[in-house]
Amino acid sequence: MPVIKSAKKRAKQALVRRDRNFNVRNALKKGIRNLSDSVKAGEKKAAEGLLQKAYKVIDMAAKKKILHRNTAARRKSSLARMVAKMKTEVKEVKEVKEAKPKAAKAKA
Repeated sequence: MPVIKSAKKRAKQALVRRDRNFNVRNALKKGIRNLSDSVKAGEKKAAEGLLQKAYKVIDMAAKKKILHRNTAARRKSSLARMVAKMKTEVKEVKEVKEAKPKAAKAKA
């Protein structure tokens, strides 16, 4: 336990900051988890909306110095790639379904 008055004050401040940072980190994890769940489920519209929310949460964490700005940029980039990959996979699946199967040649 701290003995000096200023050390006691710093300990109190550290606890307050820890609680505040915990809430931001928790929101950050929840936003990223929601986005990845919607991508895994294949919900394209929901994923696009959640991507914007995830961007906002990541930017707020970077602004509050909970994340480094390069880390924030890297996470946003990886989330954007995840959503973009989902869009291309959906297009590829549609193209495969639209292709007509070739008729088998019957030997006479």
